[in-house]
Amino acid sequence: MKLEGKVAVVTGAARGIGLATAQALALAGAQVAICDLGADALEAAQIDALKIAADVTQTQAADQLIAATLEKWGRIDIVVNNAGITRDNLLLRMKDEEWEQVLAVNLTGVFKVTRAAIRPMLKQRAGSIINIASVVGIMGNPGQANYAASKAGVIGFTKAVAREVAPRGIRVNALAPGFIQTQMTAALSEEAKTKLEGQIPMGVLGYPQDIAQAALFLASDGARYITGQVLAVDGGMAM
Repeated sequence: MKLEGKVAVVTGAARGIGLATAQALALAGAQVAICDLGADALEAAQIDALKIAADVTQTQAADQLIAATLEKWGRIDIVVNNAGITRDNLLLRMKDEEWEQVLAVNLTGVFKVTRAAIRPMLKQRAGSIINIASVVGIMGNPGQANYAASKAGVIGFTKAVAREVAPRGIRVNALAPGFIQTQMTAALSEEAKTKLEGQIPMGVLGYPQDIAQAALFLASDGARYITGQVLAVDGGMAM
């Protein structure tokens, strides 16, 4: 899967799934712009990319992210909306800000970056948008009502936008990762990891590279006839 001549934007790309995805796209030949909240974390990211500190919940920041990419390379072919947070709590204990923060980043951020990126893609009559959802948005998970709602919203958003822009040659798909080995899961006890693995038919946690390779496929011409789909990369959890 080659992406020479393509330009990609990846949000939430200072670490984890976002960084692995940006690295995979760059290795395939794409020019890559990455964004995250922290400038220091971006600078530490091991990738040759245009690095932009941006809060995707802010309209101006989302617009500037796309504008800066266009200024450097003149086009945008791929957007991976990966920025996301968790603020887990049982519903009865969940604070308004825990709900609002998660929805703002995980869903509204996807909306704002996609809206900004759609404009140049419409002119190009081509583009691939890949939204990182979650199996939690399909299955639900106790203590994650906010996160599940945000990711289910991403899935609905993906399908609606895919229908809007398909006639102009733009594809919009979602990936639904399962339990992936990231900084968050690294902090879990061995007992907790074993419990997680027990929920996965394949019996192991995934790696960020597993999501990155799926994103690489959806970004490529190999997926030219795929749009409006949700691909679960989860070891069989959401069968």
